[in-house]
Amino acid sequence: MDQNKMINRSEVGFEDYGYLKKFVIDWSAKKKVLITGAQSYIGESFKCWAKKYYDKNIEVDTLDMKNNSWRRVDFSSYDCVLHVAGIAHVDTGKISADVKKNYYAVNTKLAIEAAKKAKGSGVKQFVLMSSMIIYGEPAAYGKYKNIDEHSMPSPSGFYGDSKWKADKMVRNLSNDDFHVAVLRLPMVYGKGAKGNYPVLSKIARKLPVFPDIDNRRSILHIDNLCEFLCKLIVSGENGIYFPQNKKQAKTSDIVEAISVIVGKKIILTKSFNPLIGFISHLPGRIPKLVNKAFGTITYSQTLSRYDGLEYQVNDWLQSIRLTEK
Repeated sequence: MDQNKMINRSEVGFEDYGYLKKFVIDWSAKKKVLITGAQSYIGESFKCWAKKYYDKNIEVDTLDMKNNSWRRVDFSSYDCVLHVAGIAHVDTGKISADVKKNYYAVNTKLAIEAAKKAKGSGVKQFVLMSSMIIYGEPAAYGKYKNIDEHSMPSPSGFYGDSKWKADKMVRNLSNDDFHVAVLRLPMVYGKGAKGNYPVLSKIARKLPVFPDIDNRRSILHIDNLCEFLCKLIVSGENGIYFPQNKKQAKTSDIVEAISVIVGKKIILTKSFNPLIGFISHLPGRIPKLVNKAFGTITYSQTLSRYDGLEYQVNDWLQSIRLTEK
């Protein structure tokens, strides 16, 4: 049976999509925020951004979740818990049963425990970092996958499933007194970020040519994410959110923009496209990597526009410049 049809539509939370809301932000509010998850890229970036631009509205503390001592911390003085603790997806081929178990322990169980503790302590808002991966992998080379308000989550692996379980179970705790906001993030990039972007940066600096393939990706610069988080937290709203840059990018767009910023000439060519297309249909691990690099997965821009909540502070080239400088 198709996995989309197996999912209860009431679990998806269509009625909670943030793009349906009108945001009215009280700028006289002062919110005390607890980041659950120390030393995370998003958490540390948010903390710096809030201190620089929202010092009058947001006060931030950070809590390490790597041992059980966090359970003894009093959450009751906080207005919001921003949960960023988690294990990122690592593509290393075979994964042991113990590693999979740890993904669920951290990405699912820990998130639910933190949310329940926040709710029980009288915290008004809980913000969870979810992921685009809950909608599965990018479409195969040459095909297109656009996620809109009708799309159903369909995680394709244990990582996506661990994020999806946390996403829906944390939202089940939401009520009028406890607002749960879930961000289903695309690829986040910026200065110091890990993941796919640094790989593309190395390629742009070293290779003389790169395939010009017509794929599309939703991506999100870290400054745009931090601006979104600050305004969402000051608003105190709940819901499901899909922040992304205004511009959706081809993989070759990213490589070309990096090369321009760093002063490295690179030639984009379609000459390799037939070969890449052929490889993408072969069995084995390499075609999966091809589809990961050149497949398409986007969010409808409608999902990412919010009435009264402007957050896309950096345009495309400026975001690459800030990342590479």
